[in-house]
Formats: sequence, C-alpha cells, structure tokens
Amino acid sequence: MTRTPRSIDEALRRARVFQGEYTSADLDSARHTLAGHLHELRWVQFLSTAASGARAHQLPGALHEQAAHDLRTLCRGAVHHHGAAHRITAFDTARDPDGALTFACLLYLADKEEGAQFWWHYAAGAGSTTAALSLYLLHLRQGDMRDAQHWAGQIHCLNRLNWSSYTPVPHHADASDTPCPGPSVRYTLPPTSPAVREDAVKDVIDELQAPHSGLLGPVPQPIPDLANHWDELVTT
Repeated sequence: MTRTPRSIDEALRRARVFQGEYTSADLDSARHTLAGHLHELRWVQFLSTAASGARAHQLPGALHEQAAHDLRTLCRGAVHHHGAAHRITAFDTARDPDGALTFACLLYLADKEEGAQFWWHYAAGAGSTTAALSLYLLHLRQGDMRDAQHWAGQIHCLNRLNWSSYTPVPHHADASDTPCPGPSVRYTLPPTSPAVREDAVKDVIDELQAPHSGLLGPVPQPIPDLANHWDELVTT
C-alpha cells in the first residue's frame, strides 16, 4: 500500500514527470489522484490539531508519535489491570473477547503488531470500545488515515449504542464535533502509564505457538501457563 505524503514538500519530492502523451483519461486520473492526496493531507492536518487538543500532558509533536505514545500507555494500563490474569485465563479456555483485548495489548508490547491487530479486531467485533480505540491509534501511528477514519466511525457507533464493555484503562473516546472530511476522535487517557518489563514480555511471547491458518496465516495463541507468570511481567 502506497503511503500518503505527510506534507506538500514530500509530495513534490515524490513527483515524477510523465514521459509520453497525456490523454483525457490520464488527466482525469491525475485530477482524481491529486484530489485524494489533498483530502488526506487535510485529514492529517485536522487530526494533528484535534488529537493534541484533547491532552493535558506533554506529548511528542508528530501525530504518529503521539499515537504510538498513547497506544503504549493504553496497552501498559491494560496488562496492569487487576483482572488481566483472570481475563487471559478465560481467553485461553473460551476465547473471551475481553481476554482477547488483554492478549492483544501484551502482543503489542512485545512488538508482535500483526497478532495484536488480529485480536483487537476480534475484541472490537464483540463491542469493545477500548479495542476500537487501540486500532484507531495503531492506524494513526502507521499513517493509514483511511483505516483510522473507519475506526473513528466505529467508536462513534459503539458510543451511540451505549455498549457497556470491559474498560481496563479509564478513558473517554468520542467523535469530534469539529468539521472534517470524516469522523475523528477526541480521547483522554491517564497522564502516565505503569511500567511493564517489556523484555520479559517479549521472552514470554516468543514461546507462544502460532498455529497457521490457511486464510489468516500464523495467529499467536496464549498458553495455559501465561496467567501464572503474569505478576512477573507487570512487576518492575
């Protein structure tokens, strides 16, 4: 997938001169491409303003850095929640969606992004606003504005349903009332996040089995012993 330029200067640096004759179809295609890039540049600019306006604490300046910081805050809080080990046990035995959220956050802290995304999708499909917010932040960090916009809309839909879902980290996320090309999210998180032994998390996750699915590829699965070692992972 081609990444959208983050600025006009970057778009100009990536420009190429077409060698050949332009047809009317080429011109129409160029106009469509340019309109799409301008739309996404406005979307990035809006999100940079909207996201930074919701914070009371200091964060890195760039949008993708802010999203990465906030997603890690969310994940650390989730694995530190007093019910996290119980949720993991329930997830191991019955694929409980709340446990899927916790497991996804653990995978993300171990830099297993694809596995985390899979289980966040699973939890969000069961109505988890926290999982939807995690996916929103993940796509902002990656610069995938269309997918971020999609999950902003899903957060808005879940809030309208007044869905009571497991919320391991106190937060609020809702659609912004500022005009923009699509739904955006204003969210608040705790100003600090608890420490997690991410080196220990990576060691544990490296031992997990990842059964291969013909459609989905390898998908990380929890092991029964994971909950028994939870305190070791979240204690510094």
